[in-house]
Amino acid sequence: MLDKPQGPTSHDMVARVRRALRTREVGHAGTLDPMATGVLVVAIGQGTKLVPWLTAHAKAYRATIRLGVATASLDAQGEVVETRSIDDRLRAVLADASHPELLAALSAERARTEQVPPVVSAIKIDGVAAHARVRRGEVLDLAPRPVAVERLEVLAARVDPPELDVEVACAKGYYVRSLARDLAERLCTVGHLVMLRRARSGPFTLDDATDLAAAEDLAARVIPLSAAATRALGSVELTEEGVVRARHGKKLAREHFVDAPPAGAAAWLASGTLIAIGETADEESRVLRGFPGTDGPPAGL
Repeated sequence: MLDKPQGPTSHDMVARVRRALRTREVGHAGTLDPMATGVLVVAIGQGTKLVPWLTAHAKAYRATIRLGVATASLDAQGEVVETRSIDDRLRAVLADASHPELLAALSAERARTEQVPPVVSAIKIDGVAAHARVRRGEVLDLAPRPVAVERLEVLAARVDPPELDVEVACAKGYYVRSLARDLAERLCTVGHLVMLRRARSGPFTLDDATDLAAAEDLAARVIPLSAAATRALGSVELTEEGVVRARHGKKLAREHFVDAPPAGAAAWLASGTLIAIGETADEESRVLRGFPGTDGPPAGL
């Protein structure tokens, strides 16, 4: 679990962990743009098998939106493509965080169910990332994608410079850079992000995160595989027969668990060891991913 600094890409951070732990089995759950900082969930060893479930988690961010200036990438690293003056109306809005116009704009964004992603993004179009197509000079018109906003609040508003500090919690697929564009548009101006920090990714927060540059022993800071899976999915204990069946990929019934398994996906454990990620539905349980015990570099997050 890393506290990503500003500058490197998420791939750069994965490469650093690979070098530090001398293993190729490293991945991440949820990309952060180079400008962004904060929680980057890095999976190590068999922990990489957890990534499909980790990427599905909701995330929380703190961000600063600069109004009156639009950039091609919707953040401070992009080329300026439009500027608008801050008129008296917008100054009045920014001078009062409870201004009706601002509250109405926030309410509309909380209710958003679709969002147009930034064209400078990793979204694939015919197998090619959108940002690569933009660099080739292509003009893209991306389709809206389903999104969900759990929480959106203004923490502070300033007139000089014209900025909004916001906190947002959102489901997978939501772009805070697009929020900067869309919230500014509702305020009859343009805008872009000048700061973005991920405070939470699912159950993992900044309290779990390590500054890679300052970590004396990265291996000692890894959240063990069973603990990571339990925090991400919840857990249930297997009986001895349940362990055997799970190890062989067979279906399980209620009698193969110490307690009734929860509906949906969960970590299946035996004496603290992660045996599998399994799914229970209609009183039948099946293995989704097995975790055989192996030696080697630390496994977890």
